[in-house]
Amino acid sequence: MDKQKVLSDYRKQDDKMLLAQILDKIEFSRQRDKLEYTDFLDMYQISLVKSFMKKIEFENYVLFGGFDDAERKVLVIYPEKYNMQMIEKNYSKIISVIRIALGEDEKGKYSHRNYLGGIVKLGMKREKVGDILVSDDGADILVKEESSDTLKQELATLTRFGNAKFEIVNLSELRKQEIKIEEISIIVPSLRLDNFVSDLAKTSRSKAVQIIDSERVFINGQNETKVSKQVKLGDVITIRGKGRFVVKELSGTTRSGRSVVKIEKYV
Repeated sequence: MDKQKVLSDYRKQDDKMLLAQILDKIEFSRQRDKLEYTDFLDMYQISLVKSFMKKIEFENYVLFGGFDDAERKVLVIYPEKYNMQMIEKNYSKIISVIRIALGEDEKGKYSHRNYLGGIVKLGMKREKVGDILVSDDGADILVKEESSDTLKQELATLTRFGNAKFEIVNLSELRKQEIKIEEISIIVPSLRLDNFVSDLAKTSRSKAVQIIDSERVFINGQNETKVSKQVKLGDVITIRGKGRFVVKELSGTTRSGRSVVKIEKYV
């Protein structure tokens, strides 16, 4: 395979670097006859990787983030001889879980932002950390296995976690986050994506177009940059930095012809 020719269709340098790394890992997996894997990928990168793998007709891979609905995932490339059971046995060697148990005075006060802010403050690269599952009494942080000990020790140095306890637990002990859903209704002039983004992100149409253009919007896990894309019943719309929304019901039209849409918002 001519790497430069394959990558010539991609304009962004970051995209080229990621895909070049993946091509290298595919080759390493073949040569060494073992698993190869990346750091955690965000939703845009996952969408990019899926389309790239389809383009090069490569199927020996899985995307895994520690649990089924994970937003951030590691790309795992495997040799032909591997089956899913063999791959799954290796997951705990790729991803670990740092469990934070808050002190009594902090319980119920910390959000996802508090934990992520602490990680960023420590200088830990974001790609080493996956989803952060928050509960009232603490959080489970998914992290690359090789970074787990370091992050555990450094988190304990932060003032905000001064009364907390830390431990590294196996993936099998991961505490699934309780999904909380809020039902809302929006009224849009048409079912175009930019109308939905404007209303859901609580911003102007022009700003909504900028958000879509900046590749921050996903429909059913696939990056979508077409502002006129028609949204359908059942679509899951994710706006990075704003949340995840499910189009639950098209419940009618107003006198002026606008569509009334019921939305389930993950909170």
